[in-house]
Amino acid sequence: MTADRKKEAREKLLLGGIVVKAGLSTADRAFLLGGLIVLARVIAGSAEHRRLRDIGKEAFRRPSLSPPTPRVEETAGWR
Repeated sequence: MTADRKKEAREKLLLGGIVVKAGLSTADRAFLLGGLIVLARVIAGSAEHRRLRDIGKEAFRRPSLSPPTPRVEETAGWR
């Protein structure tokens, strides 16, 4: 495995860990992607960006959230 592939695999693992930490491991993937697209539109340095970053920093200090009961059925075949 090349260094670039190892770096990419590690990044994906870390990002997956964030999803688990947020208690969203059972969430519908379209819902997750939609939420991330909305977050990508938040202007860096804005009040909303700082508010969300502060929530995230606090969440990293706590144990993982328990997975919520899924509200939307996942599309078969995604797991």
